[in-house]
Amino acid sequence: MKKSIILFLLGIIVLPINSSAQDSGIGLGIILGEPTGVSFKSWVGRRQAFDVAVAWSFEGEGAIHIHADYLFHNFRLFLIEKGDLVLYYGIGARVKTLNKTQVGVRIPLGLSYLFERDPIEIFFELGPIMNVTPKTLFRMTTGVGVRYYFD
Repeated sequence: MKKSIILFLLGIIVLPINSSAQDSGIGLGIILGEPTGVSFKSWVGRRQAFDVAVAWSFEGEGAIHIHADYLFHNFRLFLIEKGDLVLYYGIGARVKTLNKTQVGVRIPLGLSYLFERDPIEIFFELGPIMNVTPKTLFRMTTGVGVRYYFD
């Protein structure tokens, strides 16, 4: 089982192929769902980016959710006429303040659309989380959002 998971993860890391789509700049926007807040993305290469969100969680009153992910993008999986429909995935961490602070490992998976002529990205994301403190527990976040990119 562990060998299959490792081979799968290696496969999705190697799969992406370079593209001429949005591969630079800093994006700032919003994410709506669980959690809802501010989303920040910074490209660090043609296929990689850092993604950070600071958001409010609906689980518990006043819970704050912060995540930081390292993302990989596959620009060639969905070929469309205008813009780019991109599959992305990655690994990161999440901290959530609730009754007790929760810390977990996050493995985001999403689709984003990068407009051909406008510096705008819209996205949908699933974020499975395995909390490691205060106890081991599986959670899922989902969200839709939009970002504007500054050069």
